[in-house]
Amino acid sequence: MSALLTVGLNHDSAPISLREKVAFDPQQLPNALRLIRSDVGIKEAAILSTCNRTELYLSANPDSLDQITHWLSDYHQLNHSQLAGHIYHHPDAEAVRHMMRVAAGLDSMMLGEPQILGQVKDAYHQASDAGTVGKTLSRLFQKTFSVAKSVRTETDIGKNAISVAYAAVSLTKQVFGQLNEYRALLIGAGETIELVARHLSNQKIGNITVANRTIDRAHSIAEPLGGSAISLSAIEHQLENADIIISSTAAPDTIISKEMVRSALTRRKHRPMLFIDLAVPRDIESEITDLSDTFLYAVDDLKAIIDENVKSRQSAAAIAETIIDAHVEDFIDWLKQQAHSNQIQELRQTADQITQQLITKAQQQVHNGEDAQQVIERLGHSLSQQLMHGPTRFIKEAIKDQDKDSITRLLNSYHKNSH
Repeated sequence: MSALLTVGLNHDSAPISLREKVAFDPQQLPNALRLIRSDVGIKEAAILSTCNRTELYLSANPDSLDQITHWLSDYHQLNHSQLAGHIYHHPDAEAVRHMMRVAAGLDSMMLGEPQILGQVKDAYHQASDAGTVGKTLSRLFQKTFSVAKSVRTETDIGKNAISVAYAAVSLTKQVFGQLNEYRALLIGAGETIELVARHLSNQKIGNITVANRTIDRAHSIAEPLGGSAISLSAIEHQLENADIIISSTAAPDTIISKEMVRSALTRRKHRPMLFIDLAVPRDIESEITDLSDTFLYAVDDLKAIIDENVKSRQSAAAIAETIIDAHVEDFIDWLKQQAHSNQIQELRQTADQITQQLITKAQQQVHNGEDAQQVIERLGHSLSQQLMHGPTRFIKEAIKDQDKDSITRLLNSYHKNSH
């Protein structure tokens, strides 16, 4: 059987300071794939490299594990000792299971996150373009994509939000429903606000304005989404135009006061406003809840939503694991069949040769004037004797070893094919 091997490190096994050193530059990846195959003698290779993991998916001799880990450290100009204790490896069935779990989001820092499947697909296409995947890895990747899709459609693994950014947008939808007629003011320009902006854009929000101390950074988030950018000092004048205000900055003091909101509500003729404060310390004065037509949620409110959703995803993950287990077994069965495909082909060729030889002999006997009925009977007997010689010897050996399962499978297969 072709040996499968996964070697790598991820967010659980290694700190980011090490993960970033072992990451592969996308531009250098094709050359790296070809190098590992030639330097270590790998049959097939693919590399998945993200901010949270670097993994090598290989069709390789398991005895080459030490060479592979040394190659990885040498390629990134690291001492081998720097990877010790952080790197893991999974052989054969465990390699199959691991890839399927990764693609389905079960091995992610955020359980069930959907981006990883696209990253696994990219890894496959890059390896295909580099010419380093063959029959085994190609089949494994295609099977993995199918399993990940089944997990997504047959479980709730990706149904409920478990990131602060996505939970904030989900809450916004609960309050307002369709968002296409509403305007959002996002305060800050960090990763959380950037994700909020993308999620709101995906929900067809009517308008996005990003406010930040550095206006260029605000522009870089807003402009690709068709939004606008303002400075923090302009918030007070912009507030009346916003239905949804989501804030996440590192400011030491509050940015939005109760009086600012009171004034904005008056100018808005008391159309309701939703505030979501994701900052610690808070960006928005909690006293705004004293005002009518305002809704204020803090990060702790979202945490309760996220915790509940995590429980839901964990239940879905348990179902996903059973789906994956079944497909791992299917793939390993296919792999075993491939390992013996040459032997099966040789067996069929031998049977064909025996049959043809006996037919030729029988034809010659008939040509020489022998009775055709007797020739046919001898042909049938000889064919039966020669074709049953191997299976009979197998059964005798199995009886000697008390291998009842093998005998049963062989006999069942024989009876099935004889009808």
